[in-house]
Amino acid sequence: MRKAAQSPRLPVLAAALDAEPVAALEDDDTYEAVRLDGSELGEQRARGVRFSASRLRDVDLSGAVLDALALTDVTVEQCNLANVQARRALLRAVTIDGSRMTGIAFADATLEDVTITSCRIDLGSFAGSQLRRVTFEDCLLAQADFLEARLDAVRFHGCDMTRVDLRDARLVRCELRDCRLDGIEGAEQLRGSAMPWADIVALADVWASALGIEVLDGEEE
Repeated sequence: MRKAAQSPRLPVLAAALDAEPVAALEDDDTYEAVRLDGSELGEQRARGVRFSASRLRDVDLSGAVLDALALTDVTVEQCNLANVQARRALLRAVTIDGSRMTGIAFADATLEDVTITSCRIDLGSFAGSQLRRVTFEDCLLAQADFLEARLDAVRFHGCDMTRVDLRDARLVRCELRDCRLDGIEGAEQLRGSAMPWADIVALADVWASALGIEVLDGEEE
């Protein structure tokens, strides 16, 4: 049985801990038990920024370069994370909901107990990353790549995974339900994953392409 992702723990958050919009991020900034709402932080460059036991809502981080970003026990709601570069990031007990993540790059990152719901992650990259107990639900993952990533107990539910790249990825105890997989690269890396029988049958063309099976038209006379 696949263990469910751990939810963020936010026991200390209260109205008194609301923060004023942050104007800039600096190297090694640490934010604990805060609520950020509406901060404009696009194109920022900072290393080692850390958020813990916090909530980010409607925050614009588009185009930011945030190496070694760390989020622990954090909820992210309706934020703009498009084209964020977060090499070697650490996300632990994080939920991301209704956010734009087009082109986000989590290269060589670690994601543990993360739930991502109703987000655009098209053209996103998780190359070389470690994902453990991560759930993608109702997400657009078209042309995202998981090159050489390691996925353990990762669930994809109701996602558009058109042309997702799984080459050299390793999947263990993973689950896919009601996902679109047209044009997927590295489909053979799904070996050992779990899918409903109806989905397996519906994706017969994907499996045929991965195995190099030629489809015959009509019956031979």
